[in-house]
Amino acid sequence: MSELKYITPTRCGGMQGEIKGGIFMCKKCKHSLEGAYAPNEFEEEIYKNWEEKDYFKPSMNKEKESYCIMMPPPNVTGKLHMGHALDGTLQDILIRYKRMQGYNTLWVPGTDHSAISTEVKIVEKLKEEGINKADLGREKFLERAWDWTKEYGGTIVKQQKRLGCSADWSRARFTMDEGLSEAVLTVFKKLYDKGLIYKGKRMINWCPCCNTSISDAEVEYVEEKTHLWHIRYRITGTEDKYLIVATTRPETMLGDTAVAVHPDDERYKDLVRKNLYITNNEQRNSNHSR
Repeated sequence: MSELKYITPTRCGGMQGEIKGGIFMCKKCKHSLEGAYAPNEFEEEIYKNWEEKDYFKPSMNKEKESYCIMMPPPNVTGKLHMGHALDGTLQDILIRYKRMQGYNTLWVPGTDHSAISTEVKIVEKLKEEGINKADLGREKFLERAWDWTKEYGGTIVKQQKRLGCSADWSRARFTMDEGLSEAVLTVFKKLYDKGLIYKGKRMINWCPCCNTSISDAEVEYVEEKTHLWHIRYRITGTEDKYLIVATTRPETMLGDTAVAVHPDDERYKDLVRKNLYITNNEQRNSNHSR
């Protein structure tokens, strides 16, 4: 049987190989491709080779057009999920494509400090040790926070590397780095001075344990059984005519200013433009058809 030659990538990065006895063999490193695909056997080695040869760093060729992506920083104490995998893959496709086109490319990686989730974990650990957060004090708590970050942080970065993300890891930044923290304060101060940001009243999610606001992403919703309340709004000029509205949140009724009905609904045509009284309160609201 004659030897069949063809091109394929191998563990060492060589491209030329041969098939002997039905098994492909790399001419350069003698690595054979046999059986099921096993990425653990060679992907880490290939990625390490890429990093050692600085393939992910910008060319610094000023004659070439630059192309840069700032990686949205994942939580330093977090773990890779499908959202990270999708986002990282899309960015990696773009940066590799531009790199192959000859652009001076830079993909800047980084991680976020994950303040709320980190604090929760540290407080839980302190409770196990019989220590109250308030008694520990700010400086000692920060020391604990840094120790926690050093111990459990970095997992997601390792996972991103296993994913094959071709970011310049020598430029990786952490949101609590001194330079970055100062830059954030400077930018916020400038935006405030220009009137572009301000402190206003907003509905927020409040954590009674941490005594701080938290984002929607950090809220865990729990379904519970409730009631459907029927509220009667008395129609002005009458003593016994009402418009009944069903709601699961009766506590908001005192803030009601109008009731909307479909303009073509025969049941409510005679009530359009009429005023209603909120039950047990002579405050009026209007009934609008749209």
